[in-house]
Amino acid sequence: MLILGIESSCDETAAAVLADGRDLLSNVIDSQIDIHGKYGGVVPEIASRKHIENIYPVVQEALTRANVTLDDLDGLAVTQGPGLVGSLLVGLSFTKALSLVKKIPYVGVDHMAGHLLSVLLDNKPPAFPPTFPYIALVASGGHSSLFFVEDTVTFRLLGRSRDDAAGEAFDKVAKLLKLGYPGGPIISRTADNGDPEAIAFPRAWLGPESLDFSFSGLKTAVANHVHREEKQGRSLNIPDICASFQEAVVDVLTEKTIRAGRQSKVKNLVLAGGVAANLRLRERMQQRGKEEGFNVLMPPVHFCTDNAAMIALAGFHHFEAAATTTYDMDVYSRSRF
Repeated sequence: MLILGIESSCDETAAAVLADGRDLLSNVIDSQIDIHGKYGGVVPEIASRKHIENIYPVVQEALTRANVTLDDLDGLAVTQGPGLVGSLLVGLSFTKALSLVKKIPYVGVDHMAGHLLSVLLDNKPPAFPPTFPYIALVASGGHSSLFFVEDTVTFRLLGRSRDDAAGEAFDKVAKLLKLGYPGGPIISRTADNGDPEAIAFPRAWLGPESLDFSFSGLKTAVANHVHREEKQGRSLNIPDICASFQEAVVDVLTEKTIRAGRQSKVKNLVLAGGVAANLRLRERMQQRGKEEGFNVLMPPVHFCTDNAAMIALAGFHHFEAAATTTYDMDVYSRSRF
C-alpha cells in the first residue's frame, strides 16, 4: 500500500511517500524558518501564503524521489489539526482536490497521532519494533502532553500543559535574551557553554501525582532574573541562563514521563515532538530511564520536528483500521485529545 502524506499544520510544507507502513520512499520538507525568523515567530498569514506556493512542488518532489506517480498511490493522508487554520486548509484543500480528481481515498490525521507513532519510522534495532502499550511524551512548540498509547490508533491523554508548552517557553526565553528564532536549537547550543546549576529556576510539579505541565512560571522567573540583573547593572551570563533554564525544562519533562510510566505500569517510554530533538533531554531521558528500569525509545532527530512521514504512517494505520473521511471534513485548530 502506497500512501502519500501531506503536512502543513504550521510553517513546514511537507510530503512523503510510505510503502506498506514500513518503507519510507521519500520525505520532503520545505521550512519557512528563514522567513519567520525576523519576526521572532510564525506569522500565520505569511505561513498560509507560503504553503500555497510550496505545496505543489513539494508533493511533486516527494513523488519524484519515490519514483511513483499519483496513479500508483493507494491512499492520501493529510494533517487535519491541530495547528494554524489557514495553513491546515491549504494542505486539506490540496488533498481533497487530488482525491476527487484521481479517485484516491484519503483520511484526515491528527498531528499528535503522527508524533505518537513517529518512533515506528525508525526500523532499525533496538528501537524497532517497540511493543505496545507505551507512554509517549509529545513536547513541541504547541504541545507538552503525555499519552498512553495502546496501539496504532488508540491513544489516551494522561496530562497536558496548563499554559505554555515547552517549545513555546524556549522560543519566548530566546526572544527575551535576544538570541533569535526558533529558540530551542539556539538555547541548546548556548547552554553547552553554561552551568545548569548556576541559577535556581523553579520547577512546577503541580502535585505529587500530577501529569500536567506548566512552564509559564519558569518563563516569568527567567524574565525576572534578567530584569533584576539589568537593574543592578550586572552583565548577563547568557550561557548560564540558557543552561539553567534548559535544565529546569528537562527535569520536569523527564520526571513527569517517568511518573507516567510508573503509574501506568508500562516498560516502554517514547519521546516525540520538536523538543525531543534537544540533546540534553534525550540524554537525560535515557539516563533516568535506565536508572528506573524503563526502555526509552526516541525517533531520529529528523523525525522529531514536523514531517509528512509520520502523517503517512498514521494514515496507513487509519486505512488498516478501515477509517473513512468525507469531503465535508474540516480542519481544527485545537487538539481533540
